[in-house]
Amino acid sequence: MTSSIARIETANASRYLQQLCKHWSHKFPVEFDAATGCVPFGDDRLLRLSAAANQLTMTLEAPGDGANDRLESVVTDHLKRFAFREELVISWEKSG
Repeated sequence: MTSSIARIETANASRYLQQLCKHWSHKFPVEFDAATGCVPFGDDRLLRLSAAANQLTMTLEAPGDGANDRLESVVTDHLKRFAFREELVISWEKSG
């Protein structure tokens, strides 16, 4: 299992967290509130979200078969669509 984490500076962290979670709740059993969220993309693929005053933290966990790279791209693309009014800097750091 590998993990990736992205910390995005934005005053709209809670808003984006909720938009991402609502979007994926149509396909997955998503759990979220204004400060935290969890999107299980499958048995072995998970996105955890956390919103602070000026930062959205996203953590992906997936098997080490390149799944993290694909999920990083999917999550990044969706976030950029929701945040089209801002120029977000999204950089993933891998661990594990």
